[in-house]
Amino acid sequence: MIYASDFRKGRTFQINGEPHVVLDFMHVKPGKGAAFVRTKYKNIITGATREEAFNPDDKFEEAIIETKKMQYLYNDGDLYYFMDGETYEQVPVAYDMVEDAIKYMRENDEATLKFYKGEPFIVEAPNFVDLVVTETEPGVKGNTATNVTKAATVETGAVVQVPIFIEEGEKIQIDTRSGEYLGRAK
Repeated sequence: MIYASDFRKGRTFQINGEPHVVLDFMHVKPGKGAAFVRTKYKNIITGATREEAFNPDDKFEEAIIETKKMQYLYNDGDLYYFMDGETYEQVPVAYDMVEDAIKYMRENDEATLKFYKGEPFIVEAPNFVDLVVTETEPGVKGNTATNVTKAATVETGAVVQVPIFIEEGEKIQIDTRSGEYLGRAK
């Protein structure tokens, strides 16, 4: 059990049996009245955010979140299969949990899966990936104004805005958190 007075950014706890993470908190001691903890928190599963004031003595059960690095194997319609490298156990995951990550992942790439009570609830791609450009329009000679970009499709099917000088077949580095082009891969 944890108290509201123990809240810090990133701390996980349960309300009504659902896991939440503290996004922001402030201990408030007004001149009159009792102290309280103003807290902004997010439901880990649904993504809903709330702000609420708690009594510092309020008790909550801690939410235990397990994180595992797993290898993406393949998809079979709506399910995406990941394998634990230590136990070789395969875990099927629904599309809505991998939606943001899968557009930057190839088969056999490593991903981070987060579990709550043994069930996966989110899949995260590595922060930076190197992918080959499979389709883009050729750059026009003389069109060298600063920050001119064009759309490029990479080998996983994701579309990324790249500088005009990038051509098909080049390997580029992408930040998967924002979907931004970072540069040519080394």
